Amino acid sequence: MDFPELETLAFEVLEGEIGVLRLNRPDRMNTQTVRMFHEYGVAARALRDSGLRALILTSAGERAFCAGFDLDEIDVITHMGVREFLKFQETATGGIAALRHLPFPVIAAVHGPATGGGMALALAADIRLVAPSAKFSAAFVKVGLSVGELGTSYTLSRLVGPGRAAEIGYTGRLVAAEEAVAIGLANRVVPGEQLFDEAVAMAARIAANSPGGVRMSKRAIQRNQEITSYAAALELENRGQALLTRTADMPEALSAFTEKRQPRFTGR
Repeated sequence: MDFPELETLAFEVLEGEIGVLRLNRPDRMNTQTVRMFHEYGVAARALRDSGLRALILTSAGERAFCAGFDLDEIDVITHMGVREFLKFQETATGGIAALRHLPFPVIAAVHGPATGGGMALALAADIRLVAPSAKFSAAFVKVGLSVGELGTSYTLSRLVGPGRAAEIGYTGRLVAAEEAVAIGLANRVVPGEQLFDEAVAMAARIAANSPGGVRMSKRAIQRNQEITSYAAALELENRGQALLTRTADMPEALSAFTEKRQPRFTGR
């Protein structure tokens, strides 16, 4: 697939239509810059209609997943006027939101610190696998900002509940890997040397299923976090299931079950 040239991110496609998007500033602990926030959106737009079945979101080097915003660029944002800063915020939040709303599942493979905007990025994924070295921190209050940043107040409270989100957000403390799993912030702890391979294996298990079924499943899970009506949730689910019965994959799955073989999904 054609993919734009990026400075702060790197992309590759693995066998089985699995993509890998890496934060690629290992010498700076993969910290975020104005450029990186822009490139999140560029990458997401290129990936949206790529035909990928899953995306692994990870980072280069051994030191960190993403240690937040690069403080060497802090002067850039502190000298912005209100309108200029709002435009920057919209670019940053828009890039992370675009990755979150990709139509296929996103698996974050997190090692080392995921701090501030790095935590926000990890929370935008559908699934989080973490190495024992992973550490999450909504450190915004440490630099005079709030946890209402880059979608964190939304995603964190839905993953761990408002009480835990408040405590993590108000203190800015570190949440280690084991605790992250215990409170629902992460899915599973994986030995560091196996982290990427396990993310690939999970992506392959997802990719083995009906593309339409997986995409509709992601849409239902995400959209139903954003509505409060049980009736509206049922309506969305009913519509999705009705559409999926019109695809080629459902009868293929039923035939494969009857014939005791693996289904050959096409996504048509």
